[in-house]
Amino acid sequence: MLKCKLALMAAALLCSGCSQAGSVVGESPAALALPNKIDVVFNHNATSRYRSPLTGAWRNGDDLEQWLISSIDAANQEVLVAVQEISLPRIAVALIAAKHRGVLVQVILENNYSASWSEQRPSRLNQRERHRWHQLNRLADSDGDGTTSPEEAFRGDAVALLQAAQIPLLDDTEDGSSGSGLMHHKFLVIDQTSVITGSANFTSSGVHGDAGQPSSRGNVNHLLRFNSLELASVFRKQFTQMWGDGPGGNPDSRFGLQKASEGTQTVRVGNTQVDVLFSPHPKRNQEHGLNQLAKQLRRAKQSIDMALFVFSAQQLTNVLRDKIEEGDEIRLIADPGFASRPFSEVLDLLGVTLPDHTCKVESGNAPLDQGLKGIGTPRLARGDKLHHKFAVIDNRTVITGSFNWSPSAAHTNDETLLVIHSPQLAQHFTREMDRLWDGAELGITPHIQRKLDRQKIRCGDGVRKD
Repeated sequence: MLKCKLALMAAALLCSGCSQAGSVVGESPAALALPNKIDVVFNHNATSRYRSPLTGAWRNGDDLEQWLISSIDAANQEVLVAVQEISLPRIAVALIAAKHRGVLVQVILENNYSASWSEQRPSRLNQRERHRWHQLNRLADSDGDGTTSPEEAFRGDAVALLQAAQIPLLDDTEDGSSGSGLMHHKFLVIDQTSVITGSANFTSSGVHGDAGQPSSRGNVNHLLRFNSLELASVFRKQFTQMWGDGPGGNPDSRFGLQKASEGTQTVRVGNTQVDVLFSPHPKRNQEHGLNQLAKQLRRAKQSIDMALFVFSAQQLTNVLRDKIEEGDEIRLIADPGFASRPFSEVLDLLGVTLPDHTCKVESGNAPLDQGLKGIGTPRLARGDKLHHKFAVIDNRTVITGSFNWSPSAAHTNDETLLVIHSPQLAQHFTREMDRLWDGAELGITPHIQRKLDRQKIRCGDGVRKD
């Protein structure tokens, strides 16, 4: 009975997001070549369009959700999912359909997002969790009558659907701990032959936009697909470490610093060299992610473009300072919310210091003597974030993955860091960078200036180091 119910729901949910015939995800009039066996999609892509499942209107962008579903639908043997959060029910339905046709499906989530939201009581949640609950509850109201019935809530709850279909699922507490810093991966391994990864969580806000916000287009994200047995083997090994013997078995799952600390692994995808590093690593381990980022930045000869959600690593600012002195052209687009936080290295590159609420400044803080002109924040709809974590070096090398440019990403979280040596792929990321740059506010924005002024009044010159 449950299998029949889930099958009916699958048909309804999958059709609910269908676009009109003739729309092709990822294609554009000004198509750029891609390296062999690598694809990329951007949910704010200005050269493609799809019909939004939130509003029904056509919008710019690649449909990341449908792109994921099509890849899952093509699976014949195995789908391994390690992603911080899944709240898109159509993704869950695609995974359930895969299981029903005999595909092995296993799912790892971050422990803050591994519970069924429809079974939670908002009154027992903190403010952030309540906001998420209300957003998901609103998205689940499929008939738009302002009331979400229990049946609608179940159909709109991706985790509940997976649990009802008995798809094995675990989180980063499976190792017996209270969880790693964050299980922040965003990857799938399909049939041991392909890998999908990038910056996007499988959520409406990470792909399409927020419920009740018609102007929202979702956090600015991208996904890559690699068709490679060798790369799939590398990611599958990472998944297996975290999975252990699965949920409820022996405490042999490994997350965070409990995992084997491997260094950078290099594979070839077609003719393209791809370097892969999984974090975290202890600070004493020289293979850690911030050192790998610093090494790539130092190799720049002409230009460095960056589009970053979080940038809080002083070590990397120090490297960029050297590259500026060498004459490299630097462009950085940063998320507006994180750019103006006291620990943000965006402020250092702008040549300013912002004390925290206790009037403290981070130890080792070293802003540039003269701020860069090539620093900006994008103009986004209210609630949307710039969620990329990519850089393009000399128009030849792309750095990307789930890895934010922060000490936590290097030393605490489960993350993916990729370095892809491909001028062809770099063109796609440069086009995305140019799109963001065209509408950006450059320099010290009014928002940042207001924060600086408020802290000047609060702290005067009495700031102190940590």
